[in-house]
Amino acid sequence: MSDWASGTASTGSDTRSRCAWATARERDEALLAYHDHEWGTPGGSERAVFEALTLGIFQAGLGWLTVFHKRAAFRAAFHDFDPARVAQMDDADVAVLLEDPGIIRNEAKIRSALRNAAVMATSEFALADLANDAGPREHQRPSPGAAVPSHTPESEALSRRLKAEGYVFIGPTSAYAFMQAIGVVNDHVVGCFRGDELER
Repeated sequence: MSDWASGTASTGSDTRSRCAWATARERDEALLAYHDHEWGTPGGSERAVFEALTLGIFQAGLGWLTVFHKRAAFRAAFHDFDPARVAQMDDADVAVLLEDPGIIRNEAKIRSALRNAAVMATSEFALADLANDAGPREHQRPSPGAAVPSHTPESEALSRRLKAEGYVFIGPTSAYAFMQAIGVVNDHVVGCFRGDELER
């Protein structure tokens, strides 16, 4: 989660200790639910994995909340992140999306979603498997106050592998955010209840 690069836990109004990026905005119920039930959780569906990759790419250069609060519009724009359907989108669809105020209208990022969906739809390797194969053998959750890296040797290796497979717009920083999002690494800060659950 590149918006919040310092690992800190804090206690919310429900007395649960969470990553500070979630409790600092606990009135944002959607973000809180994302933290508690999605972020860092392995075993998501193919659509969930494609969504995590795509939204991470759209986040590049922007704040996560900007992208996160457009999830409903992104899901509508990209057929609920069904890779097979997105892979069939064409230039006419891109033109429509470039006029859609609900999403981030960046043509290169929109086209990257179509390209990556096409790779997912035809690859012999599942995207989640590629990410898990690149994951570290051991990983320490960030301690309170410790800096959370924006990229790692593993995310650099994943970025290279994905590019070799044909994926685009996925550098080491986006690759690490992707690894965090789908639970390849557990970067819930030490003391966060969700991180403890996932560790168990």
